[in-house]
Amino acid sequence: MAHYQGLIHRYHDRLPVTVSTPIISLNEGNTPLIELVNLPKQLGYDGRILAKFEGLNPTGSFKDRGMTMAVTKAVEAGSRAIICASTGNTSASAAAYAARAGMTCFVLIPEGKIALGKLAQAMMHGSVVIQIEGNFDDGMRLVQEIASEMPVALVNSVNPYRLQGQKTIAFEVIDALGDAPDYHVLPVGNAGNISAHWMGYSESVCQQTKACGLCNGQCPYHGAASATHRPVMLGYQAAGSAPFMRGGPVANPDTIATAIRIGNPMSWNLAWAAVKESGGWFDECTDAEILAAQKLLAQSEGIFCEPSSATSLAGLIKDLARGKIKPGGTIVATLTGHGLKDPDTAIAQSEAPYKVSADRTAIGALIQRYL
Repeated sequence: MAHYQGLIHRYHDRLPVTVSTPIISLNEGNTPLIELVNLPKQLGYDGRILAKFEGLNPTGSFKDRGMTMAVTKAVEAGSRAIICASTGNTSASAAAYAARAGMTCFVLIPEGKIALGKLAQAMMHGSVVIQIEGNFDDGMRLVQEIASEMPVALVNSVNPYRLQGQKTIAFEVIDALGDAPDYHVLPVGNAGNISAHWMGYSESVCQQTKACGLCNGQCPYHGAASATHRPVMLGYQAAGSAPFMRGGPVANPDTIATAIRIGNPMSWNLAWAAVKESGGWFDECTDAEILAAQKLLAQSEGIFCEPSSATSLAGLIKDLARGKIKPGGTIVATLTGHGLKDPDTAIAQSEAPYKVSADRTAIGALIQRYL
């Protein structure tokens, strides 16, 4: 079996690279598509629910997919430094890939509004961390101004190469399932990810379907990651940071799900297009619903994702209860980041450790309570 070398190597013919492009990779992608075995029963759903666990990328989030492309193209263009605004995951990923490329990385983060696990990553990889007295949207405005005036490459999702890398999630899902799912659900913050998912699915639909009339994934026109249809796209936001539900930017977004605490999404039009073209919708979840879904997933399936990731499951639970999801279908939920990104939030909602004496009898009595 060939050594896996990252998503650019795997999908080289579907990405804007050439044989001479200097690829900057940490072997990102190829994340597991995990079939949920307990939750469908608990939720009363007779179809399949699978989790695309992006928390198992090199820096623990889906951002690595876009960053390998953004940094690769920055190096190809001769850039010596990159810059981004971030609520955490983008800064961690940008810092790692910049280190890999031997570049300087500048990250702007909202002061006091970033999970410590993510901040630690950005700092450990040697980036120049700049905390601003403002939110992500302020940081986004500033990095765009700086990148237009100084010799630094902007690697936020307004960089089109970011979406090119992130679209490979759709390719991997199709490769794993043999076709696109019926629904794909995911959290929405800056909205680049839902836009990239839709791009990937749209590029994967077999163009010979009407010509051959029997498109089943086995016809000679099919290559890797070819699908017969596109899924319904469902995007869920945190209630305190839900511009798609409010019809416009939210001035002071607030949610426990820090990765989607964004009030003015950069991919507004692309995200709306993805939802409308697919026949999908946006919805919102409270922080309480998000945290409950995070805990439910961890304790029912053994998958520990960060709060923003759990928004996809929280929204799905609500839509299943309301009968908005057709029975017997295949649903894929993107879990965007690992739970260790925000350990403080996880610990705060978990049962505290028991404190007992170093005594066999005391420990045995405690264990017996659970048997």
